[in-house]
Amino acid sequence: MPGNQTVYTRPEFVDSQVPLPTTRPPPMRTPTNHASLRRGKTLTRPERSVRPPPLINPPTALPSGATLPPVISSTSDGFDTWTFFSHLVTFWAPSVLLSSLGGMRDKATRQAWREKVALCLIALLLGGAVGFATVGLDRVLCPTISQSNPTKFTRIGSTPGTLGILGNEYNASNAQSTIGVDFLKMSQSFPGQDITSYFARTSANFPACNGLSFKAATGPPCPNGNSSCPLGPLTSGTVASYKLTNTTKRIGYGWDQVANLTNFFVLDGNVLNMQPYMAAHKSPISDDPVDTAIKAVLLDGRTGSGKDGTRTFYRTRELQDAVPCLVQRYNAGNIDKITPGCFISNLMLYAGLIVILGLVMARFVMACIFSWFISAKLVQPPKNLARTVISPSVLPEGANVSLDNANGTAPWANKGVGQRKPGAKIQKNQALSPSPSSTTLVPNGNHAGVSPTISMAQIGQELFCVCLVTCYSEGEASLRTTLDSISNTNYSDNRKLLFVVADGMITGAGEKRSTPDICVSLLDADPRFGTPTPMSYIAVASGAKAHNRAMVYAGHYTVSGRRTPTVILVKCGTDSEAVKDKKPGNRGKRDGQLILMNFFSRITYNDRMTPLDFDLFRKIHTLMGVTPDYFEACLMVDADTKVYPDSLRLLVNTLHHDNLVMGVCGETRIANKRQSWVTAIQVYEYFISHHMAKAFESVFGGVTCLPGCFSMYRLKARKANDDDWIPLIVHPDIIREYSQSEVHTLHQKNLLLLGEDRFLTTVLLRTFPNRKMMFCPQAKCRTVAPDTFSVLLSQRRRWINSTIHNLMELVKVRNLCGTFCFSMQFVVFMDLLGTVVLPVAICLTYVLIVSMATHPPDTFSKAIPLLLLVAVIGLPGVLILITTFKIVYVFWMFIYLAALPIWNFVLPVYAFWHFDDFSWGQTRKVAGEGKDQGHGADGTVSAANAVPLRRWEDWERSRLKKLKREERRRRELAKNYPGGFHDNGEFLRATREEFMPSFYEGSDTTSIASSAEEDKWGAQIGAYNENHSSFPLPPQTLLAPETEVIQNAETVGMDELEAILDQGFDTRPSPTSSTADNFHPYTHRLPPNQKITRLQLAEHSRSPDGYGPVPTVYGDIPPRAPRARAISPVSANPLHGISSALGHEISHVRRRSNGETPIVTDYGPLGPLGSPPTRPRRI
Repeated sequence: MPGNQTVYTRPEFVDSQVPLPTTRPPPMRTPTNHASLRRGKTLTRPERSVRPPPLINPPTALPSGATLPPVISSTSDGFDTWTFFSHLVTFWAPSVLLSSLGGMRDKATRQAWREKVALCLIALLLGGAVGFATVGLDRVLCPTISQSNPTKFTRIGSTPGTLGILGNEYNASNAQSTIGVDFLKMSQSFPGQDITSYFARTSANFPACNGLSFKAATGPPCPNGNSSCPLGPLTSGTVASYKLTNTTKRIGYGWDQVANLTNFFVLDGNVLNMQPYMAAHKSPISDDPVDTAIKAVLLDGRTGSGKDGTRTFYRTRELQDAVPCLVQRYNAGNIDKITPGCFISNLMLYAGLIVILGLVMARFVMACIFSWFISAKLVQPPKNLARTVISPSVLPEGANVSLDNANGTAPWANKGVGQRKPGAKIQKNQALSPSPSSTTLVPNGNHAGVSPTISMAQIGQELFCVCLVTCYSEGEASLRTTLDSISNTNYSDNRKLLFVVADGMITGAGEKRSTPDICVSLLDADPRFGTPTPMSYIAVASGAKAHNRAMVYAGHYTVSGRRTPTVILVKCGTDSEAVKDKKPGNRGKRDGQLILMNFFSRITYNDRMTPLDFDLFRKIHTLMGVTPDYFEACLMVDADTKVYPDSLRLLVNTLHHDNLVMGVCGETRIANKRQSWVTAIQVYEYFISHHMAKAFESVFGGVTCLPGCFSMYRLKARKANDDDWIPLIVHPDIIREYSQSEVHTLHQKNLLLLGEDRFLTTVLLRTFPNRKMMFCPQAKCRTVAPDTFSVLLSQRRRWINSTIHNLMELVKVRNLCGTFCFSMQFVVFMDLLGTVVLPVAICLTYVLIVSMATHPPDTFSKAIPLLLLVAVIGLPGVLILITTFKIVYVFWMFIYLAALPIWNFVLPVYAFWHFDDFSWGQTRKVAGEGKDQGHGADGTVSAANAVPLRRWEDWERSRLKKLKREERRRRELAKNYPGGFHDNGEFLRATREEFMPSFYEGSDTTSIASSAEEDKWGAQIGAYNENHSSFPLPPQTLLAPETEVIQNAETVGMDELEAILDQGFDTRPSPTSSTADNFHPYTHRLPPNQKITRLQLAEHSRSPDGYGPVPTVYGDIPPRAPRARAISPVSANPLHGISSALGHEISHVRRRSNGETPIVTDYGPLGPLGSPPTRPRRI
């Protein structure tokens, strides 16, 4: 390969992204407008942004010609900067000590502990910095002795009737004058002037001058006796006798005033009146450096500086020691301008006030604007449904297209196929294509192909939406509540698909049945799919667990007259897991999400599928009536969540409103708010986190966390001109990041293992920073919150740690909405800082409350912290009142405030100290389960390569070949043994053709008429035929197309489909003819004179693996059994496994539940098996 190439650690993506060769040039799609081509703007073309580097396991550059091995271990033994820092701060804990006393035998565990300590130290330093900036900075820069607040001063000459004594202001309005001293006249002529020199003083009045020898300290204050000091001694009693009242303020001077006053100068902010000293010592004094310095300052002649002697007196130690004496003896006041230190302190205080209060007010105002104006527009029904848009069956640019396809559509998409005459056989060189819809409409015409567009009216207001419900250990009540709520939403059953994932063979604590048993018992299974077979897929795990298997149950969920198409996927694990593991098949919630994401990604890109993907494709296609590429939205809901009836429709309307919206969440409320004090303290927190935080972030279009319990993601979005697709959540970059299983650093594990919902949001915002994540307050749901403190502690540990590490990644995304302090990046930084310093912030809050109570603020600057506290706490309460008008939430607010020490101190401190705990915790308990540290590497070689990956057309070709082999096998058996035969104690007999048209039993692995090459893929294909003529056609879920399309359409049968896969796809026209008279587009029945041959696979094989026989003629099937006895992957009763699909006994029901293992001698794919029944089986 030329130059360096970037590769990633997941080989399945690397291999699948190599386009296969085609004989045609890339498709050229005609844009909807004919304007000249030019580069679009970033906001309208966000896909042009540069792709960010991966968060987990960054790529490595390979030299030219280098090749990539199948699996690259990303374990790094390097000693980077962060590793060095973590060892540096934990030097006091050597590895030997951690291993022997701490029990940390593993090197990775010790490194995680060191990184945890380093992170805690950083959090402590940040908290200390915030505390110092809040409390200590003012005391350091502006101590009490130098605090020069203008409110403490009265400017000299500004207030008539005042005089100054030793710098203090005295009210002389009622003063009693004496001989030679008229206080009233002096206070009127020059208010505030210094009269200290009129009082009799001695050296004993100035203790700071003791021990000093210079004249300014030892000279008599009154050199001429009483003539120079006519008033009495300077005491409080003397001052009071003259009726001079102290106002507690200081006399303030301006620099210009000091410069214009004779014999006044400034020393360290103090104004000194040297008039008495200069009058007594007019000539210079030899060997007196203080006298020299005083005269140098006073007689300098330059008044522009205001005669500041601070620098002069602080040059030498001798002069510096004289400063306290001079200030005490000659003080006449202070400069009323604040000192530089106090100025910086006040500047930072006001800057903090502006930033924090501005951010709080901005959150408040924008949340109100969003609630009042923006949110109402988001949920309005779409209006422009008459426009022509790109068809869902069209592959996006850059997808893998290995077939000759002029329009770039998927292999299963409806293509312009030439017409045939009625009754004419298909030619070998004539290539056809299956239809994306059950109606198999193939437009006629002489053109080479159909334009890859569709009218939005055919899709309508309701997009095709898959509702993913992941369950682990929930009980039947929780599951039924969730499924009932989704099924009962005012959204058409033809447009929503319930997709339930049971994460392994698990029995919840206190439950009598396993979670798969509960899930399957709720399903009204579709009989056309028979009994599901475990299908392989690549799981999110390392080593042997990278290979997993799952069974797909398909049917309908019925409640209140609604029949919602439903797929239940049970992760059952491999054969070895079924024998030795406590939780076979369990791979975590993220693995369940990625099953769906990988499936739609491979559909969107025409990528290689796993056997599970192909099985899902067939069943979803049959249930929904369209191929899965028609799905555009995915609703992710937890199994303990109740969705409101309007929620699904409102979320879809939000996606309709703006193509740039790639994800949207609704409001989550607590269903058990009054269950305990633990649930009560969460009510207000849930409300504010949505209506304050998420509403504010929605204005920027950057909600940083879409909750996993109730969020909708867009699978793919149309471009601004509706002329092409942009894959979003199914984008390979998103799936590559989200499906990482090899994580080695503490940061990566906190990102990936603790908060899947926040990590998925982070990855989407990093990959598509100019797209939008929104909040829809009208869409609501209720969920069950933790009701005990231990569960709350475990849950918030995961949430807090995941929040910190995800915000650390989001703060590095530069091209989020806004700029500088008015950007989403700045908001993310403030959220990160606020989360880290929560413990310090709550301590400072209580210190502030106590100090304000004991010393009420008398100035505005002192009241700033209190103002911030009131704004932070009070504005959310105001938001509640003016947006929802629900006064009851004020009551919940006071409960929340009473629990602030828990929210802001206990939970964060606990979470910080458990940075190295990657387990799920106590949120979901399983019977007999110990503490799990996540799905990490097990030290074995990855088994992902054991899962076959093939394109859809290859799987479909193998399926049709299997149909032909099994039909041939059935006919041979019927011909050779017309009266039946015995096989291992079973009696098998042939059936008349009219009772079983093209109906057979058998396994691809035991076919007597197939070669090893032909049977290679047979075991990976589900043993059923959903297109059998005994079953009704799938529903018509697309709205009626144009009249001319219906009138000029024909039905594609099985022969045509076989020819498609044998000969390939072609868009060349063929001779035309009309079949409009024989086609009925609005019914699911064919005309009486038209018959299409369809084939059906049997549900069971005759292989000796414990799978028993079942009847194959549906006319012999008894009525359906009650739902309580439906087919189940796990059953405690080995003799009563009843299929809801067929209504009779089956023998492959797994005999394993609650850890009980009966005495058996046989094992099947899912575990121990019972003895097969001995009923005769038809062939």
